[in-house]
Amino acid sequence: MNIGALIIGDELLSGKRQDQHFNYLQKTLAKRGLELSWTIIVGDEAEQLERFLNFSLTSQDLVFSFGGIGATPDDRTRQSVAKVSEVELYTHPDALAEIEAQFGKLAYPNRILMAELPKGSRIIPNPINRVPGFSMGHHHFMPGFPEMSWPMVEWILETHYPNLKNLSPQHEQVIYIKNGRESDLIKAMEQMLKDYPSVLLSSLPHLGEVSYIEFSIRGDKNDVERAMSFMKKAIEQRQLTWSDQFDNK
Repeated sequence: MNIGALIIGDELLSGKRQDQHFNYLQKTLAKRGLELSWTIIVGDEAEQLERFLNFSLTSQDLVFSFGGIGATPDDRTRQSVAKVSEVELYTHPDALAEIEAQFGKLAYPNRILMAELPKGSRIIPNPINRVPGFSMGHHHFMPGFPEMSWPMVEWILETHYPNLKNLSPQHEQVIYIKNGRESDLIKAMEQMLKDYPSVLLSSLPHLGEVSYIEFSIRGDKNDVERAMSFMKKAIEQRQLTWSDQFDNK
């Protein structure tokens, strides 16, 4: 299962606020041996939201979405999800009960608008003010406020995905290639990935007084060891030197 993040808000694109969700998700997922496959930051404009929701909702990915589920006119996530899913918004009875229990008569006429959710959705409890988020399949839509959404992420993982763990590659080898050019190794990289298609390759060139390539392979331990052995031989055949430790001399 791929895992994605949809982070919504004009204020992020304009620079009025800085995103915190990306780093939080990285750390939270890493504790479970998981990692993000993709992240999208998009504004509140309906057409753009629908464009990316069309991509996201048609996948089988697990997606955490932050922002845009409030009651003000600039919050369009609930409406956009309903439109892309081709369902109506309706007053969700569980969301209605939560909001009324928290605010009583003060829930009307505006707060109650946040109980209008796409048909077929399930609520995500909000431990701060009981205004819930909602789920559609494996997509989970939450407020943009970290103090609300981050406990909701934990609840989602513990409640719906307790056994979703250790999908990230468990083994990694890293070497450093001094004074080498990536172009010298492209053919070897291509052959290595053809022979070991399950591994993940990362080639990061560094420029400076001492130029080098930070080269890593992740995946199953046996495949990683074989793939790296292949690459070390290819490096040596090209009269380049490699090391397990970075040496800037």
